[in-house]
Amino acid sequence: MAKLSTCFSLCCFLFILVPILAHSRQPSGDEEQAVLLRQQEADRVTNLPGQPAVNFRHYAGYVKLQPQDQKALFYWFFEAQSGVARKPLVLWLNGGPGCSSVAYGAAQELGPFLVRSNGTELTFNKFSWNKVANMLFLEAPVGVGFSYTNNSEDLRKLGDQITAADSYTFLINWFKRFPSFKSHDFYIAGESYAGHYVPQLAQFIYEKNKGFSKDSYINLKGFMIGNAAINEPTDTLGLFDYAWSHAIISDQLYDKINKECSFKEISNQTAQCTEHMRGFMEAYSDIDMYSIYTPVCLKSSGRTYSKLVVAPRLLTQHGLWHKLPSGYDPCTEDYVEKYFNRKDVQTALHANVTKLPYPYTTCSGVIKGWNDSPDSVLPTIQKLLDAGLRIWIYSGDTDGRVPVTSTRYSINKMRLKIKEEWRAWFYKSQVAGWVETYEGGLTFATVRGAGHQVPVFAPDQSLSLFTHFLTADTLPPSRS
Repeated sequence: MAKLSTCFSLCCFLFILVPILAHSRQPSGDEEQAVLLRQQEADRVTNLPGQPAVNFRHYAGYVKLQPQDQKALFYWFFEAQSGVARKPLVLWLNGGPGCSSVAYGAAQELGPFLVRSNGTELTFNKFSWNKVANMLFLEAPVGVGFSYTNNSEDLRKLGDQITAADSYTFLINWFKRFPSFKSHDFYIAGESYAGHYVPQLAQFIYEKNKGFSKDSYINLKGFMIGNAAINEPTDTLGLFDYAWSHAIISDQLYDKINKECSFKEISNQTAQCTEHMRGFMEAYSDIDMYSIYTPVCLKSSGRTYSKLVVAPRLLTQHGLWHKLPSGYDPCTEDYVEKYFNRKDVQTALHANVTKLPYPYTTCSGVIKGWNDSPDSVLPTIQKLLDAGLRIWIYSGDTDGRVPVTSTRYSINKMRLKIKEEWRAWFYKSQVAGWVETYEGGLTFATVRGAGHQVPVFAPDQSLSLFTHFLTADTLPPSRS
């Protein structure tokens, strides 16, 4: 009886103790938060080669999409130069699909450190967009830049939908690592094929926010896209109209393209259309399609080719897309690739931790295909306008790839009522471009003399445009 009593008491003790011990092994919310904050500090960049001295912090590293996932997306985040707690958070996306927001947006366009001098030097960008916002640059989807997957099959399943879903999951997990930014006003911006990425991600966030929990709500306020692919039939039509109206192709070739090529049935073209497309490509062969009035790089031993925007089906069908000339200043693209392939740079940025079997490139060479890309994102843009988001579309007017002609045709397809008619807007007493606003919240602005990558060609005007977008202020209507 004594033995039974002792056993019973011991069993009771264990019955109580085991759950306590088991519970004690589960990390508390505070412990989990501490782990995430340690990861944030581990991501801080402190010894980036060639970096000029600055008084703001920046972070870089990987965010796994799921704890056991084989996908990890790479980011580079710059706090605002002042007033970090008061300024909005902006996610910047480049297009392609397959081009890097770090290589283009951060390192060549609007980030605080621009790569120069053959990949050996960084210069401070006095028109960096982190003057007015906290800026987050994301390499998405996997296969772009330093972002990776350990499952090669993932590279065959990519498309618009997966990119939006993965980018959303990245954001949810990034906010856990950087919780102090969770309540900030959040905007998305981007250029080129980000005309798909940005509205699609905004829609994904908008739908998820409907059934939001405290952990998943994102304080989305709006988005801004530049020289953006948004409606393929009108984008393609504008491509040829722009080339003709800017004296790049002849009257004869223009007439043949309009006669033989269908812009409504883009995927089914004639042999004659194929030949005219070759003539169109040849017309651009000695100039930069992305910036028609600037010099091309003559230092490079051979022409380089970017994919800053997805190939229209009309060009893809005939195998001509790879012949499109590169984005502005391929010399700078060469410098960027050299810089990010440096081991000391990768170490400082906490990048390439899995030792990728391929070199870093501005646009991915490992993505195996693109499985979904709607002809138009205009319905998505309309839906988000109706939801009350602030939406601005801008266009550098010397871009031949997604020209202002295309953007005007595409916006006109929406049949919006004009609120304020076409007028000039000013920066430092000079005309910086033209602007039109529409009922329902859409603003369309041009940037005079800028190519496809607007912040490269007009850094001060683009910063002014971005600042007015964030504050919802009217662009200056006069020289004063």
